[in-house]
Amino acid sequence: MALQSFLQVFFLALISFLFLYRLMRNKNGCPKSSPGIVELLLNVHRLHDWCTETLERCKGTFVLEGPWFAKMNWVLTCDPANAHYVMSSNFDNFPKGPEFKQMFDILGDGIFNSDMDLWKNQRIAAQGFMRHHLFHQFLLRTIRDKVEMGLMPIIDHAAKHGLVINLEDIFRRFTFDSACILVTGYDPSCLSLELPQVLFSKAVDDVEQAILYRHARPRSFTKLQKWLNIGQEGKYKKAWKVLNDVLAESLCQKRKEANKLNQELVSVDGVDLLTSYITEKESTGLKCDDKFLRDTALNMIIAATDTTSTALTWFTWLVSKHPIVENKIIKELESKIPIGETKRRRLFNVDESLSNLVMEPMNVEVKLRHHPNNRK
Repeated sequence: MALQSFLQVFFLALISFLFLYRLMRNKNGCPKSSPGIVELLLNVHRLHDWCTETLERCKGTFVLEGPWFAKMNWVLTCDPANAHYVMSSNFDNFPKGPEFKQMFDILGDGIFNSDMDLWKNQRIAAQGFMRHHLFHQFLLRTIRDKVEMGLMPIIDHAAKHGLVINLEDIFRRFTFDSACILVTGYDPSCLSLELPQVLFSKAVDDVEQAILYRHARPRSFTKLQKWLNIGQEGKYKKAWKVLNDVLAESLCQKRKEANKLNQELVSVDGVDLLTSYITEKESTGLKCDDKFLRDTALNMIIAATDTTSTALTWFTWLVSKHPIVENKIIKELESKIPIGETKRRRLFNVDESLSNLVMEPMNVEVKLRHHPNNRK
């Protein structure tokens, strides 16, 4: 009797699930508008995986319209042609607008939140400083030092003791430290054998996570959390204070250094971006007050950290899955090293590693669902 009741409940649940599944998706597997929001909310804890799986089913693009009161209308695409249309050929037709700025309010008036002329002016200024030989000099020294004294000791330690390490976390620590130094001159020292939890780095993580949830939840729910100071919005508020405190301290220190700047010292060691903005503000045409510099620094740190660490993680994972490619890379590098030094560790300079290296093209199929961030 108990078995019969169990089977009845099981089949009822199965039929309900199939009905809801059918209700939420079209024949091609793409989510329907309002019911699709329910599916989205059920998968908010694995949002990246859900988006990837849905994009695969929908051939790269799908539209999701939420109920009128939720103000959650989505267009998701990974089609390169669509990305080029929005980001390049018709860029002026897609301003971010006030809603975007409200969603990313912690970034203030930085380049991520800016539109039109302000965005163009910030982009010109940033590119000018990044192309300057003093910044290039500073970048080369910073990255080399972080690799030699930060990244390699951790990898050596793990190899020596047979430890399993999270390379994604290691790469993010590496890029976060590097980005902070290059932008502000401040080293948070996330990359060390102890793998410490640094408040500044954690604050950035909490901010990014809260903003991600803002995209996947009704605006009214976000406002309620913010008003009650709980959940993701509670963490967001605390993280905002940490970021403001650290950046204010860095900015104060930079202004002091700029007032007694020694040109000879700068020419030897190079210069970080915050110093460039402070000392060359007249040439930018931008209002380089404390708020603008705070916003600019935070935007650049976040931009440099996530993009580079994700690229390094992807590259390592892809190479590990394709030993033929790995062997070709090794052979090509060995061909550039003098005979007798191939078995010794060598840190390449930029000119050595980027000049005259030509990888043979290979057809390697990569599927989205195999992303190293996949937690399934």
